[in-house]
Amino acid sequence: MTANAKPLSRRKFLALAGLTGTGLSLAACAAAPAQPTPTSLAAMAVDMTANAPTPTPGSGPDDMDAMHKTGVETFVANVGKDPTFWRKPMDYKTEGGFKVFEITCTEGRWEVAPGQTVDAMMYNGMVPGPEIRVTEGDKVRVICKNDMQSQSTAIHFHGVLVPNSMDGVPYITQDPIKPGASFTYEFTARNPGAHMYHSHHNAAEQVTKGLMGAFIIEPKDKSVEPQVDAEYTLVLNDSGIGLTLNGKSFPYTQPILAKLGQNIRIRYMNEGLLIHPMHLHGLPQTVIAKDGWPLPQPYKCDTLNVAPGERYDVTVVCDEPGVWAFHCHILSHAESAHGMFGMVTAVIIQ
Repeated sequence: MTANAKPLSRRKFLALAGLTGTGLSLAACAAAPAQPTPTSLAAMAVDMTANAPTPTPGSGPDDMDAMHKTGVETFVANVGKDPTFWRKPMDYKTEGGFKVFEITCTEGRWEVAPGQTVDAMMYNGMVPGPEIRVTEGDKVRVICKNDMQSQSTAIHFHGVLVPNSMDGVPYITQDPIKPGASFTYEFTARNPGAHMYHSHHNAAEQVTKGLMGAFIIEPKDKSVEPQVDAEYTLVLNDSGIGLTLNGKSFPYTQPILAKLGQNIRIRYMNEGLLIHPMHLHGLPQTVIAKDGWPLPQPYKCDTLNVAPGERYDVTVVCDEPGVWAFHCHILSHAESAHGMFGMVTAVIIQ
Protein backbone atom coordinates (compact mmCIF):
# COMPACT_ATOMS: atom_id res chain seq x y z
CA MET A 1 0.00 0.00 0.00
CA THR A 2 1.63 3.22 -1.13
CA ALA A 3 -1.29 5.58 -1.70
CA ASN A 4 -1.44 8.66 0.50
CA ALA A 5 -3.88 8.10 3.37
CA LYS A 6 -5.76 11.38 3.59
CA PRO A 7 -7.98 11.91 6.63
CA LEU A 8 -11.70 11.38 6.23
CA SER A 9 -13.69 14.59 6.32
CA ARG A 10 -16.72 14.77 8.59
CA ARG A 11 -18.99 14.83 5.51
CA LYS A 12 -17.20 11.79 4.04
CA PHE A 13 -17.35 9.96 7.39
CA LEU A 14 -21.08 10.54 7.77
CA ALA A 15 -21.77 9.71 4.13
CA LEU A 16 -19.91 6.41 4.37
CA ALA A 17 -21.84 5.56 7.51
CA GLY A 18 -25.15 6.41 5.84
CA LEU A 19 -25.86 9.15 8.37
CA THR A 20 -26.52 12.09 6.07
CA GLY A 21 -29.73 13.44 4.67
CA THR A 22 -32.41 12.52 7.18
CA GLY A 23 -30.73 13.17 10.52
CA LEU A 24 -30.64 10.80 13.49
CA SER A 25 -33.51 9.72 15.71
CA LEU A 26 -33.49 8.06 19.11
CA ALA A 27 -34.82 4.97 17.35
CA ALA A 28 -31.77 5.05 15.10
CA CYS A 29 -29.55 5.38 18.15
CA ALA A 30 -31.13 2.28 19.68
CA ALA A 31 -30.77 0.33 16.45
CA ALA A 32 -27.13 1.28 16.12
CA PRO A 33 -26.80 0.40 19.34
CA ALA A 34 -7.73 -19.93 30.67
CA GLN A 35 -6.51 -17.57 33.51
CA PRO A 36 -5.53 -14.36 31.76
CA THR A 37 -1.76 -14.13 31.67
CA PRO A 38 -0.84 -11.32 29.28
CA THR A 39 2.91 -10.79 29.48
CA SER A 40 2.58 -7.07 28.82
CA LEU A 41 0.27 -4.42 27.46
CA ALA A 42 2.36 -4.44 24.31
CA ALA A 43 1.60 -8.15 23.91
CA MET A 44 -2.11 -7.39 24.27
CA ALA A 45 -1.81 -4.81 21.50
CA VAL A 46 -0.14 -7.36 19.25
CA ASP A 47 -2.85 -9.92 20.02
CA MET A 48 -5.65 -7.48 19.22
CA THR A 49 -4.09 -6.51 15.89
CA ALA A 50 -2.71 -9.91 14.90
CA ASN A 51 -4.65 -9.96 11.64
CA ALA A 52 -3.55 -6.52 10.55
CA PRO A 53 -0.94 -6.15 7.79
CA THR A 54 2.57 -5.30 8.99
CA PRO A 55 4.32 -2.18 7.71
CA THR A 56 7.30 -3.04 5.51
CA PRO A 57 10.54 -1.74 7.05
CA GLY A 58 11.79 1.27 5.18
CA SER A 59 8.56 1.79 3.24
CA GLY A 60 7.94 5.22 4.76
CA PRO A 61 4.81 6.58 6.43
CA ASP A 62 2.32 5.74 3.67
CA ASP A 63 1.84 2.09 4.61
CA MET A 64 1.28 2.92 8.28
CA ASP A 65 -1.08 5.76 7.40
CA ALA A 66 -3.05 3.51 5.05
CA MET A 67 -3.58 0.94 7.82
CA HIS A 68 -4.81 3.66 10.18
CA LYS A 69 -7.24 4.86 7.51
CA THR A 70 -8.43 1.31 6.79
CA GLY A 71 -9.32 0.84 10.47
CA VAL A 72 -11.41 4.01 10.52
CA GLU A 73 -13.15 3.08 7.26
CA THR A 74 -13.96 -0.35 8.72
CA PHE A 75 -15.43 1.32 11.81
CA VAL A 76 -17.56 3.56 9.59
CA ALA A 77 -18.77 0.61 7.51
CA ASN A 78 -19.74 -1.23 10.71
CA VAL A 79 -22.02 1.52 12.08
CA GLY A 80 -25.42 0.00 12.82
CA LYS A 81 -24.28 -3.54 12.02
CA ASP A 82 -24.29 -4.74 15.65
CA PRO A 83 -27.67 -3.96 17.24
CA THR A 84 -26.72 -5.81 20.45
CA PHE A 85 -23.67 -3.64 21.23
CA TRP A 86 -25.80 -1.26 23.28
CA ARG A 87 -27.61 -3.71 25.53
CA LYS A 88 -31.35 -3.47 25.95
CA PRO A 89 -32.97 -4.31 29.31
CA MET A 90 -33.45 -8.04 29.77
CA ASP A 91 -36.97 -9.48 29.61
CA TYR A 92 -38.39 -10.87 32.84
CA LYS A 93 -41.37 -12.78 34.15
CA THR A 94 -43.57 -11.74 37.05
CA GLU A 95 -44.25 -14.37 39.72
CA GLY A 96 -45.68 -13.75 43.19
CA GLY A 97 -44.79 -10.07 43.10
CA PHE A 98 -41.18 -10.75 41.97
CA LYS A 99 -39.52 -9.69 38.74
CA VAL A 100 -37.83 -12.94 37.71
CA PHE A 101 -34.68 -12.96 35.59
CA GLU A 102 -33.16 -16.21 34.32
CA ILE A 103 -29.39 -16.31 33.80
CA THR A 104 -27.55 -19.28 32.28
CA CYS A 105 -23.75 -19.57 32.42
CA THR A 106 -22.02 -21.22 29.45
CA GLU A 107 -18.55 -21.57 27.96
CA GLY A 108 -17.67 -21.04 24.32
CA ARG A 109 -16.04 -18.79 21.77
CA TRP A 110 -16.87 -15.07 21.67
CA GLU A 111 -16.23 -12.91 18.63
CA VAL A 112 -14.57 -9.64 19.62
CA ALA A 113 -14.15 -8.77 15.94
CA PRO A 114 -15.18 -10.63 12.76
CA GLY A 115 -12.95 -13.68 12.45
CA GLN A 116 -11.30 -12.98 15.80
CA THR A 117 -12.70 -15.14 18.61
CA VAL A 118 -11.55 -15.79 22.16
CA ASP A 119 -12.37 -18.34 24.85
CA ALA A 120 -15.20 -16.88 26.91
CA MET A 121 -17.67 -17.50 29.69
CA MET A 122 -21.10 -16.08 28.96
CA TYR A 123 -24.35 -15.09 30.59
CA ASN A 124 -27.20 -16.03 28.23
CA GLY A 125 -24.76 -16.48 25.36
CA MET A 126 -23.28 -12.98 25.34
CA VAL A 127 -20.37 -10.89 26.68
CA PRO A 128 -21.11 -8.85 28.68
CA GLY A 129 -24.32 -10.46 29.87
CA PRO A 130 -27.75 -8.89 29.32
CA GLU A 131 -28.53 -5.71 31.20
CA ILE A 132 -30.79 -6.20 34.21
CA ARG A 133 -32.87 -3.09 34.87
CA VAL A 134 -35.36 -2.72 37.73
CA THR A 135 -36.94 0.06 39.76
CA GLU A 136 -36.30 0.98 43.37
CA GLY A 137 -38.62 -1.06 45.56
CA ASP A 138 -38.96 -3.96 43.11
CA LYS A 139 -38.73 -7.48 44.49
CA VAL A 140 -36.08 -9.19 42.38
CA ARG A 141 -35.45 -12.89 41.77
CA VAL A 142 -32.43 -13.99 39.70
CA ILE A 143 -32.23 -17.70 38.88
CA CYS A 144 -28.67 -18.64 37.93
CA LYS A 145 -28.14 -21.97 36.15
CA ASN A 146 -24.58 -23.18 35.63
CA ASP A 147 -24.28 -24.96 32.29
CA MET A 148 -20.48 -24.63 32.27
CA GLN A 149 -18.66 -27.96 32.41
CA SER A 150 -15.28 -26.92 33.78
CA GLN A 151 -16.04 -24.71 36.78
CA SER A 152 -18.47 -23.86 39.53
CA THR A 153 -19.60 -20.25 39.82
CA ALA A 154 -21.78 -17.76 41.73
CA ILE A 155 -23.23 -14.28 41.15
CA HIS A 156 -22.32 -11.24 43.24
CA PHE A 157 -24.48 -8.12 42.79
CA HIS A 158 -21.73 -5.52 42.91
CA GLY A 159 -22.84 -2.32 44.65
CA VAL A 160 -26.40 -3.58 45.22
CA LEU A 161 -27.59 -3.61 48.83
CA VAL A 162 -28.75 -7.19 49.46
CA PRO A 163 -29.25 -9.47 52.48
CA ASN A 164 -26.01 -11.19 53.48
CA SER A 165 -27.26 -14.58 52.32
CA MET A 166 -27.67 -13.17 48.78
CA ASP A 167 -24.14 -11.68 48.51
CA GLY A 168 -22.90 -14.44 46.19
CA VAL A 169 -19.50 -15.30 47.69
CA PRO A 170 -18.88 -19.08 47.78
CA TYR A 171 -18.08 -20.56 51.20
CA ILE A 172 -18.87 -17.25 52.87
CA THR A 173 -22.56 -16.77 52.03
CA GLN A 174 -23.38 -19.80 49.85
CA ASP A 175 -22.01 -22.96 48.30
CA PRO A 176 -20.67 -22.56 44.76
CA ILE A 177 -23.09 -23.36 41.97
CA LYS A 178 -21.76 -26.66 40.60
CA PRO A 179 -21.97 -27.55 36.89
CA GLY A 180 -25.55 -28.54 36.16
CA ALA A 181 -26.91 -26.89 39.33
CA SER A 182 -28.88 -23.68 39.94
CA PHE A 183 -29.16 -21.07 42.69
CA THR A 184 -31.91 -18.51 43.25
CA TYR A 185 -31.13 -15.00 44.50
CA GLU A 186 -33.93 -12.88 45.98
CA PHE A 187 -33.82 -9.34 47.31
CA THR A 188 -35.57 -5.98 47.16
CA ALA A 189 -33.94 -3.30 45.00
CA ARG A 190 -33.09 -0.63 47.55
CA ASN A 191 -30.38 1.68 46.25
CA PRO A 192 -30.89 3.29 42.84
CA GLY A 193 -27.92 3.67 40.53
CA ALA A 194 -25.49 1.98 38.15
CA HIS A 195 -24.35 -1.37 39.54
CA MET A 196 -23.01 -4.64 38.16
CA TYR A 197 -23.48 -8.37 38.50
CA HIS A 198 -20.60 -10.79 38.04
CA SER A 199 -19.00 -13.99 39.20
CA HIS A 200 -17.24 -14.08 42.58
CA HIS A 201 -15.69 -17.53 42.08
CA ASN A 202 -12.29 -17.68 40.37
CA ALA A 203 -13.27 -14.13 39.51
CA ALA A 204 -10.03 -12.98 37.87
CA GLU A 205 -10.72 -15.50 35.13
CA GLN A 206 -14.50 -15.79 35.10
CA VAL A 207 -15.29 -12.06 35.17
CA THR A 208 -12.69 -10.99 32.64
CA LYS A 209 -13.71 -13.85 30.35
CA GLY A 210 -17.27 -12.57 30.32
CA LEU A 211 -19.31 -13.41 33.44
CA MET A 212 -20.27 -9.77 33.99
CA GLY A 213 -23.15 -7.46 33.22
CA ALA A 214 -24.88 -4.19 34.10
CA PHE A 215 -27.43 -4.08 36.92
CA ILE A 216 -29.27 -0.76 36.93
CA ILE A 217 -31.80 0.30 39.55
CA GLU A 218 -33.88 3.28 38.49
CA PRO A 219 -35.18 5.56 41.24
CA LYS A 220 -38.88 5.39 42.04
CA ASP A 221 -38.97 9.19 41.95
CA LYS A 222 -37.79 9.98 38.42
CA SER A 223 -37.77 13.72 39.16
CA VAL A 224 -34.41 13.32 40.89
CA GLU A 225 -32.83 12.06 37.66
CA PRO A 226 -31.22 14.34 35.04
CA GLN A 227 -33.36 14.84 31.95
CA VAL A 228 -31.60 13.10 29.06
CA ASP A 229 -32.53 12.15 25.51
CA ALA A 230 -30.75 8.78 25.55
CA GLU A 231 -28.39 6.74 27.72
CA TYR A 232 -25.60 4.29 27.02
CA THR A 233 -23.70 1.80 29.18
CA LEU A 234 -20.04 1.01 28.49
CA VAL A 235 -18.63 -2.10 30.19
CA LEU A 236 -14.83 -1.90 30.15
CA ASN A 237 -12.63 -5.02 30.02
CA ASP A 238 -8.98 -5.69 29.35
CA SER A 239 -7.79 -9.19 30.11
CA GLY A 240 -9.73 -12.41 29.57
CA ILE A 241 -11.38 -11.31 26.32
CA GLY A 242 -8.90 -8.51 25.60
CA LEU A 243 -9.14 -4.74 25.45
CA THR A 244 -12.82 -4.22 24.75
CA LEU A 245 -15.87 -1.99 25.14
CA ASN A 246 -19.10 -3.96 25.61
CA GLY A 247 -17.25 -7.09 24.53
CA LYS A 248 -16.02 -5.69 21.20
CA SER A 249 -12.73 -4.27 19.95
CA PHE A 250 -12.33 -1.31 17.58
CA PRO A 251 -13.03 -1.09 14.67
CA TYR A 252 -16.00 -3.33 15.58
CA THR A 253 -17.29 -1.20 18.43
CA GLN A 254 -20.35 0.98 17.82
CA PRO A 255 -20.51 4.78 18.09
CA ILE A 256 -22.93 6.87 20.08
CA LEU A 257 -25.23 8.62 17.59
CA ALA A 258 -26.83 11.89 18.67
CA LYS A 259 -28.61 14.91 17.27
CA LEU A 260 -27.18 18.36 17.80
CA GLY A 261 -28.33 19.73 21.15
CA GLN A 262 -29.25 16.41 22.76
CA ASN A 263 -28.19 15.61 26.32
CA ILE A 264 -26.99 12.02 26.76
CA ARG A 265 -26.03 9.90 29.76
CA ILE A 266 -23.11 7.46 29.74
CA ARG A 267 -22.64 4.85 32.47
CA TYR A 268 -19.09 3.48 32.78
CA MET A 269 -18.52 0.11 34.45
CA ASN A 270 -14.99 -1.29 34.80
CA GLU A 271 -15.02 -5.11 34.93
CA GLY A 272 -11.34 -5.48 34.03
CA LEU A 273 -8.10 -5.69 35.98
CA LEU A 274 -6.65 -2.32 34.93
CA ILE A 275 -7.58 1.35 35.24
CA HIS A 276 -9.07 3.07 32.20
CA PRO A 277 -9.03 6.87 31.88
CA MET A 278 -11.92 7.41 29.45
CA HIS A 279 -11.34 10.44 27.26
CA LEU A 280 -13.99 12.12 25.09
CA HIS A 281 -12.74 14.57 22.49
CA GLY A 282 -14.40 17.95 22.03
CA LEU A 283 -17.16 17.63 24.64
CA PRO A 284 -17.00 17.98 28.44
CA GLN A 285 -18.34 15.17 30.58
CA THR A 286 -20.32 16.20 33.65
CA VAL A 287 -19.78 13.57 36.34
CA ILE A 288 -23.05 13.14 38.25
CA ALA A 289 -22.67 9.84 40.15
CA LYS A 290 -20.00 7.44 41.43
CA ASP A 291 -20.70 3.79 42.24
CA GLY A 292 -24.41 4.47 41.91
CA TRP A 293 -24.48 7.32 44.42
CA PRO A 294 -25.34 10.84 43.16
CA LEU A 295 -22.54 13.33 43.72
CA PRO A 296 -23.44 16.30 45.94
CA GLN A 297 -21.37 18.48 43.61
CA PRO A 298 -21.14 17.31 39.97
CA TYR A 299 -17.99 18.33 38.12
CA LYS A 300 -16.73 18.55 34.55
CA CYS A 301 -13.81 16.75 32.94
CA ASP A 302 -12.66 15.47 29.57
CA THR A 303 -10.87 12.40 30.96
CA LEU A 304 -12.40 10.27 33.71
CA ASN A 305 -10.29 7.60 35.39
CA VAL A 306 -12.35 4.45 36.02
CA ALA A 307 -10.67 1.89 38.29
CA PRO A 308 -11.60 -1.82 38.47
CA GLY A 309 -14.99 -2.21 40.16
CA GLU A 310 -15.89 1.47 39.82
CA ARG A 311 -18.93 2.90 38.09
CA TYR A 312 -19.37 6.49 36.99
CA ASP A 313 -22.36 8.23 35.43
CA VAL A 314 -21.76 11.27 33.23
CA THR A 315 -23.92 13.49 31.08
CA VAL A 316 -22.74 15.04 27.83
CA VAL A 317 -24.40 17.97 26.03
CA CYS A 318 -23.97 17.30 22.31
CA ASP A 319 -23.52 20.93 21.26
CA GLU A 320 -20.67 20.55 18.76
CA PRO A 321 -21.39 18.69 15.52
CA GLY A 322 -18.85 16.23 14.22
CA VAL A 323 -17.23 12.86 14.78
CA TRP A 324 -15.53 12.92 18.17
CA ALA A 325 -13.04 10.22 19.14
CA PHE A 326 -13.83 8.46 22.42
CA HIS A 327 -11.24 6.11 23.95
CA CYS A 328 -9.21 4.90 26.89
CA HIS A 329 -6.25 7.24 27.29
CA ILE A 330 -3.79 4.57 28.27
CA LEU A 331 -2.55 4.74 24.71
CA SER A 332 -1.43 1.11 24.53
CA HIS A 333 -5.11 0.24 25.09
CA ALA A 334 -6.19 2.20 22.04
CA GLU A 335 -3.58 2.67 19.32
CA SER A 336 -0.52 1.05 17.77
CA ALA A 337 1.48 1.24 14.57
CA HIS A 338 -1.38 -0.64 12.91
CA GLY A 339 -3.88 2.05 13.87
CA MET A 340 -6.56 2.36 16.51
CA PHE A 341 -7.78 -0.84 18.18
CA GLY A 342 -9.27 -2.07 21.43
CA MET A 343 -10.95 0.51 23.65
CA VAL A 344 -11.96 3.05 21.03
CA THR A 345 -15.30 4.29 19.72
CA ALA A 346 -16.75 7.69 18.80
CA VAL A 347 -19.58 10.11 19.50
CA ILE A 348 -21.18 11.25 16.23
CA ILE A 349 -23.27 14.41 16.44
CA GLN A 350 -25.31 15.61 13.48
